[in-house]
Amino acid sequence: MNLPELLTQTIRIVQETGTFIQTSAFTFNSDTIVDKSLNQLVSEVDIQAENMLVRGLSKLQVDAGFIGEENTISLDNSKDYQWIIDPLDGTTNFLHGLPVYCISVALAFQGKPILGVILELNKNELFYATKGGGAFLNEKKIKVTDTQNLNKTLIATGFPYYNFEAMEAYLDVLNELMRNTRGLRRLGSAAVDLAYTACGRFDGFFEWGLSPWDVAAGIIIVQEAGGSVTDFENKQNYLFGKSIIAGNPAISLQLQQIIAKKFSL
Repeated sequence: MNLPELLTQTIRIVQETGTFIQTSAFTFNSDTIVDKSLNQLVSEVDIQAENMLVRGLSKLQVDAGFIGEENTISLDNSKDYQWIIDPLDGTTNFLHGLPVYCISVALAFQGKPILGVILELNKNELFYATKGGGAFLNEKKIKVTDTQNLNKTLIATGFPYYNFEAMEAYLDVLNELMRNTRGLRRLGSAAVDLAYTACGRFDGFFEWGLSPWDVAAGIIIVQEAGGSVTDFENKQNYLFGKSIIAGNPAISLQLQQIIAKKFSL
């Protein structure tokens, strides 16, 4: 498999889909918004964008299945390769006119992302990486920060919005970090948080209650930018395990220690 060539083709498909989403931002009908479940919204834009991605990626010379947020194609777990796609990460932001949302596309091999593309649509920032090929933002190589002290960091997170069973532990983590960092940010898109961590805008990122399409592309981009990725239990189940900690290695370790203590892991 020629990953650089595949990356170029994937970027083209993502950018075409991005043009559709940005055009739709001014024309979509709010009557098409549906509550999939508590606080999980989907619009016709999400569904059409996922269809565009699936059609385009299906034409590439990769024998791969699909994992997609909007379930527009049947999951095929028999494939070693899987496209993992979120056509609009930050749907709630998009629907409320808040300019932080993106397209996230990854290719995983046997459960490990090997290619990732994140297009943040409002700033037109394209983040991408392939395994062993480095991480880039608009053709410029990027890397995570080298900050060592937690009290000099800016940390990104996401707040629980539909599963509240770990709320008390989560608030305990936030309490400690608010007192011991330069600040916390909640942008509303895990993929953007990971991209911003990879390029050094954030020193670290953590969140609980995520899905593979939220993080798959960001994982490989952070890793190729020199960052560390783990889960709340300090294992390697960050793609399907619903929790993630990412950042430069020193800060990721400190975040993991705080989270393990507060969650009693």
